[in-house]
Amino acid sequence: MIPNTQAIQRPSLARQAACVLAGTIVIAIAAQISVPMYPVPMTLQTLAILGVGFALGARLGAITVLAYLAEGALGLPVFANFSNGAAFFGPTAGFLVGFVGMAYVAGLARDRGLTGPVALSAVAVAASLALYLPGLAWPMGVAGALGVPVWGADLAVGPLAVAFMTPFVIGDVVKAVIAGLLASGGLSWLRARG
Repeated sequence: MIPNTQAIQRPSLARQAACVLAGTIVIAIAAQISVPMYPVPMTLQTLAILGVGFALGARLGAITVLAYLAEGALGLPVFANFSNGAAFFGPTAGFLVGFVGMAYVAGLARDRGLTGPVALSAVAVAASLALYLPGLAWPMGVAGALGVPVWGADLAVGPLAVAFMTPFVIGDVVKAVIAGLLASGGLSWLRARG
């Protein structure tokens, strides 16, 4: 049997660029959607980033998030609450940088052929929880080492975790499971059409 060469060819550069642009738009819109949760509201930004990774794969997913970060760095109001590159000098800059790894991990699952809802949800939860590593590392010392004064740099790990992690864990897990379920459902739908 001769393999379908159209299925294994890489999309054209123009199509990849269109996917990156569309992905940055989806992430920027999701960053502005606030869902009321206790004790703090959450945005759908991480859900969109996981979705971009699952949809585009590791390489193109990471490139999409890098393009999104570049848009913000250039002054476009694409981050949560319509903020821009100034967010790179705030206490949550580590999370912004960590978004690249989050999309890459989700994309690796796609590239490796994972399609089941449980497997994709588990990958999404792991990627979401791993986001706290750069998120907490930034105020704990990375910012200071780069000469950027940020709120929380004088706090111990416990108070930082309470401020930057505890209020968001439940929402992040919920969004991760939703992303895994949506990705699995989308892949099943594509296979049924194929």
